[in-house]
Amino acid sequence: MPNRDVVSWNAIVAAYWQNGNLEESKRIFNSMPVRNIVSWNSMIAGCVEHDRIEEACEYFLRMPERNVASWNVMISGFLKYERLEEASKLFNEMPVKNVISYTSMVDGYANKGEIERARSIFDKMPNKNEVSWVVMINGYVENGIFEEARRLFYQMPRKNTVAMTTMLTAYAKEGKMDFARSLFEEIQFKDRISWNAIIGGYTHNGQCEEALKLYNKMLEAGKRPDHSTLVVVLTACSNIVSLQQGRQIHVLIVKSGFQSEVSVCNTLITMYTKCGSIDDSELLFREMVNPDVVSWNSIIAGLGQHGHYVRALEFFEVMKTSELQPDEITFLNVFSACGHVGRVEQSLDLLESMVRIYGVEPKAEHYSCLVDILSRAGRLDDAYKLITKMPFAPDGAVWGALLGACRVHLNLELGELAATKIFELEPQNSAAYVMLSNIYATMGMWKEVNRIRWLMKENGVKKQPGYSWMEIDKKVQLFLGGDVSHPEIGRIRLELKRICLLMKMVDRDEDLELL
Repeated sequence: MPNRDVVSWNAIVAAYWQNGNLEESKRIFNSMPVRNIVSWNSMIAGCVEHDRIEEACEYFLRMPERNVASWNVMISGFLKYERLEEASKLFNEMPVKNVISYTSMVDGYANKGEIERARSIFDKMPNKNEVSWVVMINGYVENGIFEEARRLFYQMPRKNTVAMTTMLTAYAKEGKMDFARSLFEEIQFKDRISWNAIIGGYTHNGQCEEALKLYNKMLEAGKRPDHSTLVVVLTACSNIVSLQQGRQIHVLIVKSGFQSEVSVCNTLITMYTKCGSIDDSELLFREMVNPDVVSWNSIIAGLGQHGHYVRALEFFEVMKTSELQPDEITFLNVFSACGHVGRVEQSLDLLESMVRIYGVEPKAEHYSCLVDILSRAGRLDDAYKLITKMPFAPDGAVWGALLGACRVHLNLELGELAATKIFELEPQNSAAYVMLSNIYATMGMWKEVNRIRWLMKENGVKKQPGYSWMEIDKKVQLFLGGDVSHPEIGRIRLELKRICLLMKMVDRDEDLELL
């Protein structure tokens, strides 16, 4: 350029830091013959973007003059790094504030959970725009204050798509999907975020079939799914074991180029695992270029859930040779695998190494697994000693693991102790009552069995019925324990009788072979 003005210099300064080269931006900035406020503001923004908040402060303090944008960019920088008090101090010192200044502070306080201070600033705003209203409503939603969010939403003068989607999310978090759906239908111009919010709401509230129906409507409406959509609908497929729909979504993922997204692949692995196709899970994992810790955890857990415990442990050994470090979930999955193949000593060694080598502090879930492992091996006294040595008070799950083993090994003394602890911690835990009753029944202590039944009735404890489901001919079939209302109950009972007969025939043939 034969002649460069300050606009030219500012453009190239910003271009470098926006493309990752902050040092070159600083060099060009220092060589500028003339700088204006935009030049300084650009350098502050560049430093904030590149995690150089202290350098941003230095530029801010060196500025010969400042405008509202200068203060706003510095406040945003402090809020980005959760330095709320410094942002608040700067906000109070501002000679002139605009709607961006106020909205930034409302968002900052809301994100920190200081919702009353956020509302105080919101109420003091001389002029509010749609963003201000949405930020305050979202603050209430994220902090679980749904009634205030609802009240503010209906006070909002002009409700845009973002505000309606935010309120829709609030209803979904409350489990009020009828209200959420009604609001969704009122949105005139539904964007992808709105679709994701309603589909995610149905999924997280266990209405996965409705979530998948809406997903199909979204495609019919010409909206392309994004990363978030795919994760949610794959989760829905996992929850209702819909392998066929999961495969169709996998095809769409490949066509849309999302197969390189690690989180999408992780959700795919989980979907195939839960739908019973562990070979597809393993194949998908092996094709991943850069699996993360979640990827390793998903495949190790999947192999364990399908009974491939030795392979799960082999994957763990390979993971330890990678650059990734196992986390608490990894160890939980490995403990589970060790328990099923009877590797008691290896499990105890793992407990020691997870703290000493990997710096992972064991939680109640880890101790539950270890108690279960010791109990499976018949080492109930060692399991009880482990519970007494826990660094924190054992929860119901830990005592439940011991109680389950006491039922198998008929250890009445420890069983009664474990059950008593569970009754104290979780008085409505029906499983504890049933297991203790089973111990008494096996030992012929019918008086105690009746006492437990009476105790359940007195405490209003009801045994939760077991249930399962599977996909048959593109339709999810639900089976509930003790329920005879299924339209195919006759065929189901006939098939069960056939299976029982075949099992008896196999047992008879094995007995003849032994003779």
